[in-house]
Amino acid sequence: MADYTIYDVTVSTLTPLHIGSGIDLLHQYDYAIRNGRTWRIDEYALLDAQNVDDPALADQLARTPPAQLLRTGDYRDGSPFFRYVIAGTPRSGAEGALVREQIKDVYDRPYLPGSSLKGALRTALGWHVWGERRLRPDASRLQRRRQWAASAYERAIFGRDPNHDLLRAIQVSDSEPLPAGQLMIANVRVQDRGGGLKAPIEAEAVKPDTAFNSTIKIDRALFSDWAKRAELPAEGAEWLGSLPRIMQAHTAARVRSDLAWFRAISANTAIVQFYQQLSRARLGPNRFLVQLGWGAGWESKTFGVCLQGDRDFMERIVRDYRLARGRRREGDPFPKTRRVAVSFQRSPDDRIREQPAPPLGWCLVEMKERKE
Repeated sequence: MADYTIYDVTVSTLTPLHIGSGIDLLHQYDYAIRNGRTWRIDEYALLDAQNVDDPALADQLARTPPAQLLRTGDYRDGSPFFRYVIAGTPRSGAEGALVREQIKDVYDRPYLPGSSLKGALRTALGWHVWGERRLRPDASRLQRRRQWAASAYERAIFGRDPNHDLLRAIQVSDSEPLPAGQLMIANVRVQDRGGGLKAPIEAEAVKPDTAFNSTIKIDRALFSDWAKRAELPAEGAEWLGSLPRIMQAHTAARVRSDLAWFRAISANTAIVQFYQQLSRARLGPNRFLVQLGWGAGWESKTFGVCLQGDRDFMERIVRDYRLARGRRREGDPFPKTRRVAVSFQRSPDDRIREQPAPPLGWCLVEMKERKE
């Protein structure tokens, strides 16, 4: 009998999914806007097509935005001057406007990094064990540097160091890549508790109703007698065997929290209706909902939700680690904003208005055990 279990995993997007590459694309330099679509420029192919033997022309080209070298006839499917074309356009058409790039492989095909899904699994496991062991926030256990603040809790739950970490037993593969045609432009805003929409952000995103195929391998050998001597958590095998159930419970808590937050703004919006649908979902034993990527916010961090039960503790870490942006009074809820997608609608007075839409990154995950 194999000492590991492999699951075939399907991750289906319910809302646009943005997982960033860390690169911001500039309008007229990296992309152009035309005919309701966003055209990603292949600057090398475009420059190769120019006559650069003339030094004066070469100097002029160096100072010219690549989009200004394109002609009307270049904007066509299959044009060599574009790496890919995306449905939709950013709200801003100004030169130098930014769009956050989606992570892709070397062939410009979007994929789901295994690290993104594994991070979500780690967060849910940490939340589950925190509750099971009845842990409590304790400022004396925090490290001074923000990025290592909760390392004592992580060691207590997952193992004393990377070589003895429970998550070593989980291997999540990158998904199979998808065509660039599965991308869209997502226009995003930051919504505050008063319902105001601020800080416009544009990003490439994977469209809703897109399926990624991946695998999860759980290595049971790490829970042998040797593993017990290596001081891995004794309950580790049980936790990993209950991943869908743990994920369902963690997501249910997230959905309740977000539903209450958005309902306090307005009881009847598309976002509230979306979260109500999530709360009523009956998924069975092998499926779960999860929010991935950019937009999931602070509550998606490993111990985010666990820390909010102690108000004084929360005030201390928000202050000491400078977690809040802008003005904040003591006692104000944290976090006080959410990132939401927005849609554009024409009003009766012929104005274009932005309407909040459900947040980015919500996905349905199905795990099917592979029979050897």
